[in-house]
Amino acid sequence: MRQETRRLTDAGALRALAHPVRQEIYEHIVLRGALTATELGDLLDETPANCSWHLRKLAEHGFVEPAEGGKGRQRPWQATSRGLSWGGAEDDDETRRTGTAMTRMMVDRERTRLDHALERLRTDDPVWDEAANVNQSLLWLTADELAEINETLKEIATRSLDRHDDPSLRPPGSRLCAFLAWAVPTYDVIEPTPDGDAPHAD
Repeated sequence: MRQETRRLTDAGALRALAHPVRQEIYEHIVLRGALTATELGDLLDETPANCSWHLRKLAEHGFVEPAEGGKGRQRPWQATSRGLSWGGAEDDDETRRTGTAMTRMMVDRERTRLDHALERLRTDDPVWDEAANVNQSLLWLTADELAEINETLKEIATRSLDRHDDPSLRPPGSRLCAFLAWAVPTYDVIEPTPDGDAPHAD
């Protein structure tokens, strides 16, 4: 069974994934299950040869592996994990820089997805327009409270992962939905509260 989430701590692996076509390939395999280079070519409007090359690069860094059946471009490939994470205080400078670049790339991709969704929601079934949401808040939090919020968001984001692997678990009428969240200090907006003191207005 593939691992739930793989934590990336190597700059080389992050760089290997920092390519638009490879990110699309990885996402399709995670969402759809094992796919061949030919099938990916049809999905991405790329040549099977190009997809095969990118699959080998992903395999070199352990993101995908051959599944049973087929040979050459008809060989199916499967993801080795359900998700990826990166970034941490223990990362060296190169890994930190590469991870930051990957995060920005991910946010850019999701921004494009959001723009598309906002346009489509205008003409979609009103129940989906009501259910969808974009939320923004500024909160005074301690580091422990911030960590707790992020753990809660992570739990929400992963609670339905089994539905990727087993379509029979997907409720009738369900759709693939995008969930993107971040909870970070703002920096340079308002001075932090000194330890033990309450915030005060000037």
